[in-house]
Amino acid sequence: MYYPQQSPGMSQKLPAHHDQSNVNVNPWNRQHLGVGVNPQSQPPPTSPGYTMYTNGAIMQHPHMPPMQHHHHQNSLGHYPSPPNLQQQSPVTQPISTHWQQQLMKYESSRASRSPHHRARASAMASRGVTKSAITITNPNKPSEDETPPSPSLALAMAINHPSSTVPPSAEPLMRPAAPRPENTWTSLDMGGISIKSIPPSSGLFSFTFLTCLYLNHNALTSVPPEISKLRHLELLDLSGNNLSSVPVELGMMTSLKELYLFDNNLTTIPAEYGTLHRLKTLGLEGNPIDAQLKGLIQKDGTPALISFLRDTCPMPLPPPPRPVVQITPIESGMETFKVTSYNILCERAATTKMYGYTPAWALAWDYRKTRIIQEVTETKADILCLQEVDIGQYEDFFSRQLSDQGYEGVYGAKSRYKTMQDSDRRQVDGSAIFFKRDRYQLVENHLIEFNTIAMQRQDFKKTDDMFNRVLGKDHIAVVCLLEDMITGSRIIVSNTHLHWDAAYSDVKLVQTALLMEEVEKIAHAFAKYPPPPPDTPSANEEEPKPPPPTYSDGTKIPIIVCGDYNSMPSSGVYDFLSSGSLPATHPDFLSHTYGIYTSDGVRHKLGLKSAYTMLGPGGLPEEIMPMTNLTPGFRGVIDYIWYSAGNLTLNSVVGEIDKVYLEKVVGFPNTHFPSESVLSSAAFVSN
Repeated sequence: MYYPQQSPGMSQKLPAHHDQSNVNVNPWNRQHLGVGVNPQSQPPPTSPGYTMYTNGAIMQHPHMPPMQHHHHQNSLGHYPSPPNLQQQSPVTQPISTHWQQQLMKYESSRASRSPHHRARASAMASRGVTKSAITITNPNKPSEDETPPSPSLALAMAINHPSSTVPPSAEPLMRPAAPRPENTWTSLDMGGISIKSIPPSSGLFSFTFLTCLYLNHNALTSVPPEISKLRHLELLDLSGNNLSSVPVELGMMTSLKELYLFDNNLTTIPAEYGTLHRLKTLGLEGNPIDAQLKGLIQKDGTPALISFLRDTCPMPLPPPPRPVVQITPIESGMETFKVTSYNILCERAATTKMYGYTPAWALAWDYRKTRIIQEVTETKADILCLQEVDIGQYEDFFSRQLSDQGYEGVYGAKSRYKTMQDSDRRQVDGSAIFFKRDRYQLVENHLIEFNTIAMQRQDFKKTDDMFNRVLGKDHIAVVCLLEDMITGSRIIVSNTHLHWDAAYSDVKLVQTALLMEEVEKIAHAFAKYPPPPPDTPSANEEEPKPPPPTYSDGTKIPIIVCGDYNSMPSSGVYDFLSSGSLPATHPDFLSHTYGIYTSDGVRHKLGLKSAYTMLGPGGLPEEIMPMTNLTPGFRGVIDYIWYSAGNLTLNSVVGEIDKVYLEKVVGFPNTHFPSESVLSSAAFVSN
C-alpha cells in the first residue's frame, strides 16, 4: 500500500524530543516481544510496516521519494526487518489485520503534522477541491452492528432479555440518554500549532458538545485531568507530543471510539482505561510501550487490550456508607416498618458484551449474588421488593438465603415461562416480595398479568393498539396482603417492573393504570375481611392488648407500591401516580386508543407519594436521590417506593451515594454495586 502523493511530513523525521541516540544501532541485536534474533553484519532493508511486499522487496510508487522512517526504540513497525526473517514471505510472517489498521492510522497521523491539517483538508473537501493524498473519513460513523451506548438498553433490545418480549428488529429505540449539548460545530482542530501546555482552567473544557478534538503534533508534556469533562468526545488525537503519561481520567470518556497516542514517550497505559468499552482504536505505535500491552494490540486489537486492562484494574476504594435521611421524627410506641426495593439485574443479563466497562469477574453471578444479599440484608427491612429475579435463582438462591434471614417470599414470573421448557423457564425473570415471618402473616397474594387483564376489558377489545402494543408485553406485578401478627394492622404491598422502551410510554401508562385499578379492587376486598380474633390474655399481662384496627374501605389500609417503572419524574406515569389522575390528552398516550383511558383519562384514589420526593424551594418537587439507575448512557430516577400518604408517614430514607465516589464511576454494575440500579429503602410510621 502506498499513497499517491506524499505529505511533506512523511519524508521528515519527527522533532528531536524523541531519543535518536540509537539510530545507527541495529535494533535486531536484542530480543523484542519474545522473538529471538541473530545479529548480522549487513543491515537489512528497511520495512515500512504496511507497504506492499514482493518476495521480501518493498514496492514503492516510482515517483515517490525514498521513505525515511522514524526509528523508535520500541517501534516494531519501523525497525529494519529482522535478519533471520527478511527473506521470508509475509505469508509465513503475517501481520494481523488489527496491526495493519494501527499502522495505517499511525502513518496517517504522522502525515497530519502541519498546522490545522485536518481542518484545512476538511474545508477543501467541502469546497469540492481535489482531495488531498490522505482521505478524510469520519471515524465516528457508527456501523450497523454498533453497540448501543447504554448496556441496559442494548440488553432490552436483545431477544428474551428480561426487559424485552420481541426481537430487536421490532424494538430499535432506546431509553432516553443524557442529551448531548447542541452546537453548529462538533470538531476542533488544534494540531500542529506548538501548544506547550493547556491549563486546567482552559475554556476548551467547557466545549462539552465536541465529538472530535485534535491536539496532535504540539509540544504538550502533560494533559490536565479536566479533559474528562468532554464526555461526548468520540475521537481524541494526542499524537506527536512529549507525553510520558496520560491522565487516568480519560477512562471516564466512555464515548471514545478513537484515541490516538502515537509518537509520544508512553511506557504504559492506565488500567482505568479498561472502562473505554466502545474504543475501537487505541493508537500506541511510536511509543516505548510495555511489550505485553503492545503484543495484545498486535495480535487481537484494541478490544483485547481494553478487556485486559478492565479485568486487571485494581479494585478502587469503596464509597462511605450511604446516609440515612431523617424526614419525620417518630415518637416512642409508634408502629414502624421498613421497605426496601431493588432491581438486582438478573444473572443472564449481566454479560461483558452488554456491560463492557465492568470487570468480568465483577459480573459473575457468584460474585454479584453475594453483594446483592449483603446489600438487602444490611437495610434490616421488614419487607423486601426485588425485581429481575429469575425463576432459577429465586428457587435455588434467594428463597433459601432469605429464609435463613427470617424472610418468607412470594414470587411471580413473566407470562412467557408458561410456554417454555424447564431449562429455559428457569431463566425467565419476575418480581418477588419477601417479608419477616416473625412479624407478618400472609393473608393473600395476587399475580397481576397486565396483558391478560387488558384482554378481559370490554373497552380494550375494539382497539388495535391494545393488540399491537400492549398484548405483546408480558410484564406482571405481585401483590401481597399482610397482617401484623401482634397488632393486627394490615398493609398491602405491590411490586412490579414495567416495560423499558421510551417509545412505548403509552404501554407503561396502561400498565400502571391497570395496576392501580387492581390494587384498589384488592384493597376494598381486603377491608371487608374480619379482623383477627383477639388473643387470650395471659396471667402475666398487666393490660389487655388493644383490639386490632378495622377498615371502612380499601383507602384506609396502608399501601406500598414498589418497582422499576422505567419512567422518569417528568413522565406521565409519575404524574398519574403522584396526582391520582391524568387527562386523556396526555402526550404520553402517543395518540393511541385505549378505551376509557383515552376518552375519559385515568385516575386512582390511593393518595400516593414518592418516598424520595420532597418539596424544595418554591414548593417544587425535588428528588432526594438524583439517580436510581447509572450507566454510561443514562443517569436518572426510574425506580420508586410509593406510599399512601393518608395513613402512612415517611420517617426516613437511605440517601444518595457519595458524590465524590460517583465522579470516578463510569456506570453500574461495578465492583461495589452489583446492579445498574441503586437500592432504595424507606421507613414508615402507621398513622
